[in-house]
Amino acid sequence: MVLLNKVMDNNGLSPGKKIEGQVVLMKKILDIDFLGKGVSLQLVSAVHGDPANGLKGNVGKPAYLEKWDTSLPSLPLGESIFKVTFDWDDAIGVPGALIIKNNNNAEFYIKTITLVDVPGEGHIHFICNSWVYPVSKYDYDRVFFANKTYLPSTIPVPLREYIKQELVNLRGDGTGERQEWDRVYDYDYYNDLGDPDKGPAFVRPVLGGSREYPYPRRGRTGRPPTQTDPNTESRLPLLKSLSIYVPRDERFDHIKMSDFLAYGLLSLAQGIIPALESFFDETPGEFDSFQDVLDLYRQGLKLPKAVLDTIRKNVPSEVLPEIFQIDAEQFIKYPLPDVIKEYTSAWRTDEEFGREMVAGVNPLILRHLEEFPPASKLDPKVYGDQTSKITEGHILNNLDGLGVYEALENKKLFILDHHDSFMPYLTRINSTPTKTYATRTLLFLKDDGTLKPLAIELSLPHPDGDKYGAISKVYTPAEVGVEGTIWELAKAYVAVNDSGYHQLISHWLHTHATMEPFVIATNRQLSVVHPIHKLLQPHFLDTMYINALARQTLINAEGILELTVFPRKYSMELSAVIYKDWVFPEQALPADLVKRGVAVKDPNSPHGLRLLIKDYPYAVDGLEIWSAIKSWVEEYCSYYYATDDIVQKDSELQAWWKEVREVGHGDKKDAPWWPNMQTREGLVDSCSTIVWIASALHAAVNFGQYPYAGYLPNRPTISRRFMPIKGTPEYELLESDPEKAFLETITAELQTLIGISLIEILSRHTSDEVYLGQRDTPEWTTDAEPLQAFDKFGKRLALIEDRIMSRNNDPNLKNRVGPVKFPYTLLYPTSEKGLTAKGIPNSVSI
Repeated sequence: MVLLNKVMDNNGLSPGKKIEGQVVLMKKILDIDFLGKGVSLQLVSAVHGDPANGLKGNVGKPAYLEKWDTSLPSLPLGESIFKVTFDWDDAIGVPGALIIKNNNNAEFYIKTITLVDVPGEGHIHFICNSWVYPVSKYDYDRVFFANKTYLPSTIPVPLREYIKQELVNLRGDGTGERQEWDRVYDYDYYNDLGDPDKGPAFVRPVLGGSREYPYPRRGRTGRPPTQTDPNTESRLPLLKSLSIYVPRDERFDHIKMSDFLAYGLLSLAQGIIPALESFFDETPGEFDSFQDVLDLYRQGLKLPKAVLDTIRKNVPSEVLPEIFQIDAEQFIKYPLPDVIKEYTSAWRTDEEFGREMVAGVNPLILRHLEEFPPASKLDPKVYGDQTSKITEGHILNNLDGLGVYEALENKKLFILDHHDSFMPYLTRINSTPTKTYATRTLLFLKDDGTLKPLAIELSLPHPDGDKYGAISKVYTPAEVGVEGTIWELAKAYVAVNDSGYHQLISHWLHTHATMEPFVIATNRQLSVVHPIHKLLQPHFLDTMYINALARQTLINAEGILELTVFPRKYSMELSAVIYKDWVFPEQALPADLVKRGVAVKDPNSPHGLRLLIKDYPYAVDGLEIWSAIKSWVEEYCSYYYATDDIVQKDSELQAWWKEVREVGHGDKKDAPWWPNMQTREGLVDSCSTIVWIASALHAAVNFGQYPYAGYLPNRPTISRRFMPIKGTPEYELLESDPEKAFLETITAELQTLIGISLIEILSRHTSDEVYLGQRDTPEWTTDAEPLQAFDKFGKRLALIEDRIMSRNNDPNLKNRVGPVKFPYTLLYPTSEKGLTAKGIPNSVSI
């Protein structure tokens, strides 16, 4: 009562005093009854508890939405503001929460509530961003909390039970099939990729929960098992893909521009792919020359009217232009990828081939070569001798006068090594229409900072069995004649390996899949008022939904990914095997660079690291972004955690980290490398890594997909033939028509059209994107110092943008733009809408 009396004395309030509020709702759904008693709001006290009800905060009388507020001249698209008036109640004092009841028959989306001129407090903001369904859908009250931040030990007693109960509601009881309106976060294995009821071709192993196929957990839907296999969860029909369960507030707003992504993916699977397949069944097509491929962008592909009508029927009119244009003459036409905008053949140069390993869409694999010849880590008892067959004779004449071991000692040799990742699966992969190799590529760091390819090794399992080792052949650079074409084919096989690894591992596994357990655990164990929840929540937006859509249309059996990437039906199984090597602390950029040997620790260098390749655009830009993230997280965490003791005694934080390790990434729970959440340093490092993965790492491997890989000859995803052998028809074609031989080896025309349609969708920014250093609401916390630190973070990112552009304009940095004259901007923090090849969204949302 002391606080209340002080408020009353200071303000001279008397009974009958009113508190006004503004409620922001979404305009699109204003066809339900918001006025009258359709929506009620009740204040919950943060200072006065009811002794008869476990000291839970006193609850005020219901208030109702009154009228639209037209005083503001303009509002963001889709928003409307209603007024609400509460009676002042001495028993409430300072409100800390709101109970909202929807007495309508349909749901609505509520963004924010602001109480105006609360005695002693001024304005109080409630950040809601939630769908509220009719009261009949819940067996609990919908409670929203003011934007104050509390550690568990500092939560006001009247609010504690409300906050505790909200976490209980979000965890659920782990049973039953989840419904659209549910808000339950729970875990499951990846047991919904296959569809065994459709036949053996659709059977896929369960990923997660076994030593053979460990995997991060995904959100539980509770759908019943299939009739054929009780361990496999039944799948939704394709037409219902958009209804796949995720907790309701994890689903796109249905007003946001990002909805085009959901409809785009469904349209691709439901309308475009079947139409294209039917066309190519009747009229088999192959690209005969690189000009044919260019014509796809410049002139377009002519399709019969019936095929186009099928596409138009199954693809919403607002979505279709985001995939391709259809002109009056029945041509579909794709945007010109950046890699061929300036020069149509520069992608074929060895310099560009090497540059894309440090500035392309997958700049995460290159590592420093530490021994020659390159060795394998595969178990020799199982796989025999897998040591590289590259010899000194293959590379000696290309080392600019250095000997091999002198080049090693001077840290001039690097390797793009996909050998160990794919060799164990090659026999199975090559039993499908794929015909490919496990590859190793050696490169030499020239004095001008560029990487010169020295040799490519293509390896196959021994025909008598894996235990007999690899059968390998080494190819070296050539520019003319049949040798030049063979060298181009060797580079294509490397690109096929790299494209598959990029899509399955660098992109899907290391960002999308590994983030989902953090999203689930955060919502289950950290209350919305917790400082770490407030720090991380923007970096989780839409991740669960895009992952759920991916399970429905992309990574499922016979899905788009299996159609367009070379491991085919073994794609996800292979990613589970590679997850065995996933180490959370090594996802931090500095740790990754050191592990790959492309940087060494140096306290006298910026960011404490010295890059062996000084002109490494991904690493140079990335270290600046990483440093900005780390500084921001450190300032933020230090405000709430002044000592390690506070970290240790934070019950919610400890429960969160335990669940991430033991459940979300449960197949890794015994790994010794998990950071110790007993110190502020461990907290800062872990949160910085989470923010980095969700924002910058994902941006670096996602938004360059169409600019680099939209032109499939540059980054083919499939190889259909082995390297031609002398005396065969394939070798004769190589001699007589090298372009046709090249194109008949890599991704076919149908898969090309499907693949570039997919990555065009995935490479786009929406108009409502929220980028790193931004928040969708400025009132996300009431604490001044964290707000100031966040403002400083945003300003630091703006300076980084200037430095990125300056580096791109430096002619001495040859890897910034390369022969294709396409500047590296994938870690440029902000962007406009569309295919921009820049911009770092806060979250893995596409």
